[in-house]
Amino acid sequence: MAFLELDHVCVHYPVRSAWGRTGELVRAVDDVSLRMERGEVLGLVGESGCGKSTLSRAIMQLQPLTSGRIVLAGEELSALPPREVRRRRLDFQMVFQDPYASLNPRLSVFSTLAEALSQRTPLPRAAREEAVAELMGRVGLAPEHMYRYPHEFSGGQRQRVAIARAIAPQPALLLADEPVSALDVSIQSQILNLLTDLVRELGLTVLFISHDLSVVHYMADRIAVMRRGRLVECGSADEVFFHPREEYTRTLLAAVPIQAVGDLAWGLNFLWALVAAFVIKTVMSALKKKNVIRRYYTNNHLMDRISGTMFDAMIAAGIMAIDI
Repeated sequence: MAFLELDHVCVHYPVRSAWGRTGELVRAVDDVSLRMERGEVLGLVGESGCGKSTLSRAIMQLQPLTSGRIVLAGEELSALPPREVRRRRLDFQMVFQDPYASLNPRLSVFSTLAEALSQRTPLPRAAREEAVAELMGRVGLAPEHMYRYPHEFSGGQRQRVAIARAIAPQPALLLADEPVSALDVSIQSQILNLLTDLVRELGLTVLFISHDLSVVHYMADRIAVMRRGRLVECGSADEVFFHPREEYTRTLLAAVPIQAVGDLAWGLNFLWALVAAFVIKTVMSALKKKNVIRRYYTNNHLMDRISGTMFDAMIAAGIMAIDI
């Protein structure tokens, strides 16, 4: 039996007008079936509005199902009463897209993480401080900052706090809903590497949601593609990324920047800089030999400095023009 099973999951919203319901439905999630094995990382991709986040909220039992079943470790979550869902939610946690919106601004990092740690086993004050310090170190945060508030951290640091809160109850399943889309590119790579390390160290099963296929290919073992509430393709990460079957998947891939193009532009720009610098230096040397420019200057060494400066300037201009 799979660790996580989604069987014909549907989440529909009624369309309302000023006169009440119209009878029409928005099919945010429409007949989605998925299987995940323990320890697997599944990437879920699709354009904005395709139902990815709605599906993740349905798995978290934050959004009621219209129909279908969600089974985690042999237990049907969608059939549990609310009190039992809260107890079972320690086994599946979520990292949201906006860490600042998901963290309580009135609680320090210590209070946020200590509360999450105490859900499994109540800890005395001294033990809580030690556990929070260890947890912060695991996600790359300085333990001495545990009494700071969310607004005192950068966006990347806040996302690390959110990840620490999610793994604090020792869940088996982690849902990451676009955890890096609101971050700078350099910070994105740090968070992705952190998640990769945590998956390996803790043996987490991860549903990683993103609209960026290149990011998902880096993270996931398998990739599922979603469009208009339905799954249109699912397969291994390399299969979907390099040999997509569906036209929609190829469209998503076409939106991914290709590194090879960037490398070619880098090489062409640098070659242009070398050629231009060589031409400038050659022309300056020829003019100096024919005494075309020297007559305007009494210092012969000035021409050497001019040609040398022009050469250096062209090299610098070429390097600055490189588009990485």
